[in-house]
Amino acid sequence: MAPVTSTLTRTVEVRYFAAAKSAAGTQAETLEVPTGASVAALAEILAERHGPEFARVLARCSFLVDEIAVRDRERVLPEGAVVDVLPPFAGG
Repeated sequence: MAPVTSTLTRTVEVRYFAAAKSAAGTQAETLEVPTGASVAALAEILAERHGPEFARVLARCSFLVDEIAVRDRERVLPEGAVVDVLPPFAGG
């Protein structure tokens, strides 16, 4: 009988743009988040990880998950998700 495996975390890639990239100090990172973590939970993890300046920028950001705009931040992140963090952009 094969061993039963339990995945308590999942891997997500987070990509930062413009002011979010500057505040995070990196263009992208791969993180382990708890299984069932939402976009809102990820935002909390990122704010704790990168500090108060980043948290202020993050509060104004929008998110894409696998290139789809997030309207509900309680959306659960799928395994292997690519999350884009986008600060507001000026212009059209």
